Amino acid sequence: MLPGQLTPAALVDRHGITCTPIRDLLVDYLTERAVDVDYTTLEDLARSLAGLFWRDLEKHHPGIDSLRLDTNTVTTWKERVAMVRDHHGIPVRPRVNAHTIYSWVRAFYQDLARWAAEEPARWGPWVAPCPVRDSDTDHSKNRARRKAAMDQRTRTLLPALPALVKAVERQLKDAQTCLTTGRETPAEALFTTPAGETLVRRAGVSSRVYADDPTTGRRRDLTVEEERAFWAWAIVEVLRHTGMRIEEALELTHHSFVAYQLPTTGEIVPMLQVAPSKLDQERLLLVSPELGEVLTVIIHRVRRGQQAMPLVAAYDSLERLWSAPMPFLFQRRCGPEDRAIPRNYIYTCLNDALAASGLTGPANEQLRYTPHDFRRIFVTDALRSGLPPHIAARICGHRTVDTTLGYAAIYPEDVINHHRSFIARRRTLRPSEEYREPTAQEWQDFLAHFELRKVALGVCARDFGTPCVHEHACLSEPAQLGPAEADDGRVAECSGQRS
Repeated sequence: MLPGQLTPAALVDRHGITCTPIRDLLVDYLTERAVDVDYTTLEDLARSLAGLFWRDLEKHHPGIDSLRLDTNTVTTWKERVAMVRDHHGIPVRPRVNAHTIYSWVRAFYQDLARWAAEEPARWGPWVAPCPVRDSDTDHSKNRARRKAAMDQRTRTLLPALPALVKAVERQLKDAQTCLTTGRETPAEALFTTPAGETLVRRAGVSSRVYADDPTTGRRRDLTVEEERAFWAWAIVEVLRHTGMRIEEALELTHHSFVAYQLPTTGEIVPMLQVAPSKLDQERLLLVSPELGEVLTVIIHRVRRGQQAMPLVAAYDSLERLWSAPMPFLFQRRCGPEDRAIPRNYIYTCLNDALAASGLTGPANEQLRYTPHDFRRIFVTDALRSGLPPHIAARICGHRTVDTTLGYAAIYPEDVINHHRSFIARRRTLRPSEEYREPTAQEWQDFLAHFELRKVALGVCARDFGTPCVHEHACLSEPAQLGPAEADDGRVAECSGQRS
């Protein structure tokens, strides 16, 4: 039921390319690139080159069999790629990642030209001028817009995080109370939920607890509601305390706990070992008391009174691979077996919790948190609290500090406060006599300086550095001027320097 990884030939053939030489070239190219990229990138590369590039050219230019394209063909292809179209070919909306497709095509042509120097017989016949210019792959504007949108989203979600934490805690307690009450209630009997709802316990033998709502007639599975409330609370707590990626959190196992002894004091510190995910970099995170309590509750729930954690295999929907059986922390009971929790189940639990919380944004719209929002919130809050950026980069698993700073949303008050702190630190390094109150004579000299400057430059709206059109006659007394000159408004306003 779950597909595995496809070969480069299968990735190309599902797009239906009719030109056999080009099809074989794309298969060879993807085979060479498969060594350096992961499967998700390889699949995206095949879709861009085989589907959105060459198959699109074959549909609009039947019989095409060369990578050497004329200007008109390239221009029309770029116009088609810039829009997302439905199955009828009608434009629906602009394509957000058009620059990514241009980058794949440009890399394809450049790789052929570079590889032809080493293997001219294999790649030399396909070398052709690249139809994509370097300016076509520039997405600085899109990056700036995306950064601004992410920052605004973080500024909206960060103040509401404490309310979300309280909401998921309250929902978990209410769901546990409702499940316990429903399990203790006899069949066909009424009971009241913590929310004030009246339900009827359904009859029948089952490991789950079902209840009917007499008002709506809807059947409710109280076991499923409690389970979703628990995992919504668990994922919110784990992500907000660690700032991990969602795939890293789902790959946590019972073996991830590491005891580290400080070399200076000999104190034993609990650490959490994060498995390599996006950048294949393994790192250790300090387990705070709050995080340790959450992980303890998760382990206690998964064990269900057993001595050891159940071993389950997890399916990676991006890499299309199964892992070895491991004691994953995020696993649940599905019928007669234990299964690792997939990513879509986390989204379902989180969305249900947000819908029940009633949290709204500035425009009175329902707030929506994604697992990656907690990572941005974690970085922003850490930097605002004074954590050095290079330490935050190590905690988040970023290779460069610039990536970490890109996650942080800078608030205007943060700029003001940091600027004031900079000025205060700079003042401590300067002589104290420079910050004394000026004397009356010093203040008069200061004002006189600007009066002399006004005389030197003039105020008759002339350009700086140009001669005065009145030949400095404005410094003379009005009685000494002629009637025509005295009536000139510019003379009264001019204060040019006497020659």
